Amino acid sequence: MRIHCFQHVPFEGLGNIEDWIKFKGHRLSATRFYANDPLPLLHDIDGLIVMGGPMGSNEDHLYPWLTAEKKLIGEAVKKGTKVLGICLGAQLIASVLGASVYANAKKEIGWFPLHLTADGLTSRVFNGFPETFTVFHWHGDTFNLPHGAKHLAESAACKHQAFIYNDHVLALQFHLDVQNDDIADWVKHGAQELIISPWIQTAQQMLARRNQLIEIKDRMWRILDQFITDAD
Repeated sequence: MRIHCFQHVPFEGLGNIEDWIKFKGHRLSATRFYANDPLPLLHDIDGLIVMGGPMGSNEDHLYPWLTAEKKLIGEAVKKGTKVLGICLGAQLIASVLGASVYANAKKEIGWFPLHLTADGLTSRVFNGFPETFTVFHWHGDTFNLPHGAKHLAESAACKHQAFIYNDHVLALQFHLDVQNDDIADWVKHGAQELIISPWIQTAQQMLARRNQLIEIKDRMWRILDQFITDAD
């Protein structure tokens, strides 16, 4: 399978997703927008993964490449290509599907529980998952649910944490992709966001959850198996 990644900043790579791609023997290519890489041709890829980043999905005036990126995401959706968005990637998908993206009432940074909705519990994407489990968060924005999408997950601080659209487009606001070095990099680059709050953990709290990293890797791989390579 030919999988293409959209990467927005050097310190937000694929993490556990890349490990899964290599283990499965899929081909991986990438557009690194920070390095001015070209966009792919849709007929050259079977799946598109849109990663996170500190920019907002509506900041085309600051990051002009966002306009072309959203256009290609829209074309991939229409073509029926498998599309997975993580954090900013989820927000970009929501925007492409006509939903509003805006600042959430609370920033959510750290390890917090995620709750599957009724649709989430019956979705093949989360098959075998418990109703509640812990994930890693780092976001200040959220999105409305696009028309026709199924709401799959929520948290106490953010209602729209995951949705699926037409069975081939999956948006995850939270992170199961991160590895220990990723969190360390994010703490370094986003230190100004770590303000004391019920929904913002300290760097020490975030970096202390090494055992949790094993669990989220397993959950990320399970989602990829059930979304990218399985079909209804």
